[in-house]
Order: sequence, then C-alpha cells, then structure tokens
Amino acid sequence: MDETSGVNTPIFFNKPYIAGKELYYIAQAVLSNRHISGDGGYTKKCQYWLENTLGTPRALLTHSCTAALEMSALLCDIGPGDEVIMPSFTFVSTANAFVLRGGVPVFVDIREDTLNMNEAFLADAITERTKAIVPVHYAGTACDMKVILALAADKGLRVIEDAAQALLSTYEGKHLGTIGDLGCLSFHETKNIISGEGGALLVNDPELIERAEIIWEKGTDRRRFFRGQVDKYSWVDIGSSYLPGDIIAAFLYAQLEMAETIISARRTLLKAYMEGLGDLEKMGRIRLPFIDPASVTNGHIMYMITDSLDERSRLMEFLRQRLIMTVFHYVPLHASPMGRKHCRTSGEISVTERMSDRLVRLPMYYEMETGDVERVVDGIRDFYRSE
Repeated sequence: MDETSGVNTPIFFNKPYIAGKELYYIAQAVLSNRHISGDGGYTKKCQYWLENTLGTPRALLTHSCTAALEMSALLCDIGPGDEVIMPSFTFVSTANAFVLRGGVPVFVDIREDTLNMNEAFLADAITERTKAIVPVHYAGTACDMKVILALAADKGLRVIEDAAQALLSTYEGKHLGTIGDLGCLSFHETKNIISGEGGALLVNDPELIERAEIIWEKGTDRRRFFRGQVDKYSWVDIGSSYLPGDIIAAFLYAQLEMAETIISARRTLLKAYMEGLGDLEKMGRIRLPFIDPASVTNGHIMYMITDSLDERSRLMEFLRQRLIMTVFHYVPLHASPMGRKHCRTSGEISVTERMSDRLVRLPMYYEMETGDVERVVDGIRDFYRSE
C-alpha cells in the first residue's frame, strides 16, 4: 500500500480523471479542426465508436442522458395521459422526460436481488393508455430483457432502455442499450466513461433513425440537406438542440479509446470488494450485489445492503470519521412531491422502499487502488465488529 492509501488521506466517493488524450483532442478541436459547436469531427468519431463497438445502427451524442430520454419520449409520441412503466428506484430524469410531454410514469416495484424493475409486475401495470416500458439497468446489471421484450411485443409497446449506468455491460451477449427500440447512455462525471456532462441516444429501430436525426437537430431536416437529399433544410418536426459541443466530444473520445482499460480496472475493484466483504455476507450481516449469470456488469457501482436505515446511517458516519466517503442512492420517485403529483404506482412498492433505506454506495473510481479497497473493507469490518 503506497502513501496515497494512508489512513490520513481521504478516500473520495468519486474522482473524475484524465484517462488519455483528452486535453490533446480538445486542443485539436479548437486549434486544428476549428469546429467546437455541435456535430463536429469528434462527435462523429464518438458516434462511430458507439455504433461499431455496441452494434447499434445509429448513435447520436447528446448533452446528457436526460436529453436522450427526452428524445425518446418525442420519438415514441408520448402525449398527455399516455402511460410509461418504469421503476420508482431511479433518477428523476427517467420520469421527467415523459412528464414534460404530459405523460404519466407508472411505477412498479423492483426485485430483491438485482434491484431492477420486477418483470413479474409489468402485465398488471399495463392499461389501454400504456405506450412504453422503461427498464433501468441498475449498477450496470441487466433487467430481464427477454420477458420485457416479449410482453412489449405482445402488447405493441415501445421499450426504452435507461442504460445510463450500463455502457459495455451485456445481457446474453448483447450490449445493454442496444436491446430495446431505444437506449440512453450517460457520460456524467460519476459514470465509468465520462465527459463531465454528456450522453447518447442509441436508435436500434431503423425506422426511427431519420426522425431521431431531425429531433436531434432542432426539428430540422439538416442531415438530409448534408446528404444531398433536399436542396435546403427547414423546420419539419418538433425538436431541440440536443447536440453537445465538440469540445465535450473530444474529451469523450479520449475516454472511449480507453474504455476497455477503464472498465477492466473497475471490474477488478468490484471483485476485490466482493471478496473482501464476502464473509460478512455469509454471516448475514450485509448483502452484496447479485451476480446474474445472464449479465456481465461493467463495474459501475459497488453497493451493499445493511439491515436498517439506522444501521446504514451509523455505518456511513463511522466511515466518514475514517475519511472514507460513502453515499446512499435514490430517494424513490413515488415518494417525492412531483412523483405524487404527476405519477402513479401499480401495486405495492415495498421492496423499493426497503432497499432505498438500506443501500449504501462505496467508493469506486478508475484511479482507485486495491489498497484503498482494503482500507474501506477494513473500516466496514471494524464497524460490524463493534456492533
């Protein structure tokens, strides 16, 4: 263990990082390419990387995953009163994108093991107003997409994957975000691959590609103009300015070049956590993330489940005093003021409430070392020895 892992050095929950050529590519965008607005050279490079690596027919960079979700709502023609099924255990953007169109998020409970949407409750949540299902792949672990896709096909519903946490995670050999009609990725600084803010929309249904490009370009057919399909472009649909600037894309491209290295490092850290805390789980003191044999995770989140809200609070304070920073995760959307105003629940949400109160996220970032993991594990062990 080197001096950076010393007990007097804080272990932060997250650290943004420079992985490779980020600053060099930014300089190229500014000084050589002379293009720093949207849809520049680095935007195209990032989109090609996503299409080629993930196997999606079209990827469009956006300024956030929120923007990708909003584009999805537009592409699915969500309007007033239309219902969209999703978990309550998710970030606000998942619901907000559809509420902005007048839609009604319908919350279903999550599974005890993966903390993902419980597919067994979907059929009962569907009504004549249902337009789409939004599975959220929590911690980069896949929802049961086989069941979700079969039900969606039977009922004529769109499937929009919220894969914000799931870049390079897979389900039965397919990349998350490429399985449904649409997939939404995040490159926020807390994710595995980052650009500060940023996201991407994966358009997996070829019939949606042309309209997605129009919505992405402020509702204009500018892409058709550049392809020589029209002699001028004009306003042809609703849309917005969902493009990121090319400086953001330049930063992101350097990260994408290092994506396999970054995610391999995170998987190593996740494995070290799981091995270090495994005995506490066997003793029934904590619960660790579920390893789904159908899903290969990208090591995005290391979390553990405590016995109660009070125990979680005491553990987090115990670790804070040792300069180890931890956080809880989502406050369920159904319990929020806007959730109560604009959304509804289908059935009981008891697992969501119980897991939200007991989950604690542990430090995880690319430059973290195994010695840091050992220090976090030792702190957790000391806490439970003192209990």
